[in-house]
Amino acid sequence: MNKTLYIGSLQRNVAMRLLSNKLKISCVYTLVMMPLLLVSVTKNSHAASYAINPASTHIRFAIERLNTFATTGGFYDIKGQLQYDPSLKTGDISLIIPIDSLNTGNPSFNKSLTGPDFFDAKTFPLAQFKSTKWYFNQDRTNPQLIRVDGQLTLHGETHPISLTATKFDCYLSARLKKDICGGNFTATIDRTKWNINKFVWFGLTKNLNLNIKVEAARQ
Repeated sequence: MNKTLYIGSLQRNVAMRLLSNKLKISCVYTLVMMPLLLVSVTKNSHAASYAINPASTHIRFAIERLNTFATTGGFYDIKGQLQYDPSLKTGDISLIIPIDSLNTGNPSFNKSLTGPDFFDAKTFPLAQFKSTKWYFNQDRTNPQLIRVDGQLTLHGETHPISLTATKFDCYLSARLKKDICGGNFTATIDRTKWNINKFVWFGLTKNLNLNIKVEAARQ
């Protein structure tokens, strides 16, 4: 055989073997990665995004006077987003709270609370809550949300607070024909941490007891 033809044939055989090995490696890599990708897709498929329903979401509060009686009110027209993954037991919620939505049923008192001595709606028109961590109980078959930690920005200050979940569930709404997540939460905050100090010395308690109702529809 011509020496040149022999060398050319040998080079082709080597190239074909290298190509075959690369294809085998590629196939093995695909077989190894495919289950991992499927697991990732499966996990992510449980995550869902929900839009807060302003008509069904509010934050009610109570301010005690001289430890004898309480004035109640609430913030309304709250907007925001909720993310929830029941399989991974993770969640995230952000709420935007318009201060001028405050209503106590008394227009004069509304004006006082939204004025510069208290919430100061003109200078700080919005408050915001952003969760940092969700906590669930140890029930493996039906884990329940028990607490949400987060940061509350109010009156130009940001401080951590914890919300205790008294109820949280997701369901299909026959009326809206959408998946709904909603719940009730409670918290107590010291308003002086947010520099809302008016009349503490006069017996108006510094603690605000909050009752929060949240409803969100799947997007």
